[in-house]
Amino acid sequence: MAQRTGRLLITQSGGPTAVINQTLAGIIEAAKRSGAFAVIIGARHGAQGLLDAAFVDLGRQSPATLRAVAATPGSALGTSRHKIGANDIEEILQTFRDHKVTAFIGIGGNDSAENALTLEKAAKAKGQELTVVVAPKTVDNDLLETDHCPGYGSAARFIALATMGDGMDAEAMGKDRPVTVIEVMGRNSGWLPAASILGKREERDAPHIVCIPEHPLVEDDLIAAVERAIAKHGYAVAVVSENTRGPKGPLAESGEPEYVDDFGHPYYPSTAKYLSRVIGKRLKVRTRYDLPGTIQRAFAECVSPVDAREALAAGRAAAQLAAKGQSGVMVTLERVRQRPYRCVTGVTAVGNVAGKERLLPADFFDRAQGLPTERYVRYAMPLIGGPLPAFAWLRALPPK
Repeated sequence: MAQRTGRLLITQSGGPTAVINQTLAGIIEAAKRSGAFAVIIGARHGAQGLLDAAFVDLGRQSPATLRAVAATPGSALGTSRHKIGANDIEEILQTFRDHKVTAFIGIGGNDSAENALTLEKAAKAKGQELTVVVAPKTVDNDLLETDHCPGYGSAARFIALATMGDGMDAEAMGKDRPVTVIEVMGRNSGWLPAASILGKREERDAPHIVCIPEHPLVEDDLIAAVERAIAKHGYAVAVVSENTRGPKGPLAESGEPEYVDDFGHPYYPSTAKYLSRVIGKRLKVRTRYDLPGTIQRAFAECVSPVDAREALAAGRAAAQLAAKGQSGVMVTLERVRQRPYRCVTGVTAVGNVAGKERLLPADFFDRAQGLPTERYVRYAMPLIGGPLPAFAWLRALPPK
């Protein structure tokens, strides 16, 4: 491929993950190998870095640095949730012209894809040379057109292990504190809460009920499920999405969001806190709620090797697309074989993804049982990178 004088610019946007820097390293590695770009730079803190022209030279980072950064959670470039508005466009495009940027790769989810699409359309309308590619990432796993998203497998592994551990804790506490409610990320989809099922081997194991945004939760149904679990197993663990809704709206201490981001996503007070109080009051038992928060998306000890490899591959594929001048596209992950599991990269138009959400399929969740199905388990298990621990119990042997 002939040498070019243009520059490649990379951003990371939205919530960090445990493997997003694998994607960054993959882009840099493949972009350098392509010989298509004279310079490779990164913008600090996503779209905000484009406005501030806060750039760092990525092409001159040493191989040792890139290897270490790839294995580091969080977003090495920094991130933001800034939505590129009409007033930002000309400023960003002028910055691209000033710095001779001819290709842009945004690592992110559906909101980042929306920003990328905005840039691509604006550049095209002005006749400005700009190749735009999106490398996917989100622990929410809610991007259309892809089997799954880099970042999901590692977060899913964390949620599975956290639920297993919380279950053992709640069972041990028994009558002193028989109920635990765990709040899980996922925004408007149930992909991440569903992962709590992956360590469940027996009926007694946690979780006993999972509440996802796709299905409004009736509080009486939750109370009944918790009461049944306590009666049968002596304890109950409920996993709830951060955006669990009831028939009349969000289930939280207040129906008003604490914060609304640039893309219009509301953030409500803790659902788990609210529901644990409801359960405690109705059943007259002591409850506890756990909020893993951002730990679940960037916990280094729960990185799935499969997730890390695929995040790296997605970055390499994004750079290859940019080097070829293929614009307005996003890298996808395509499952070509289930056993043994095998995945390859593909491509789709950014417009198919931007600002849209993929919800948990109906056949992945049993509404009657309030739990993810075996079909979901078969889908998700290959992504978490190996078996989960098998816990054990003492046999109920009477003394002689």
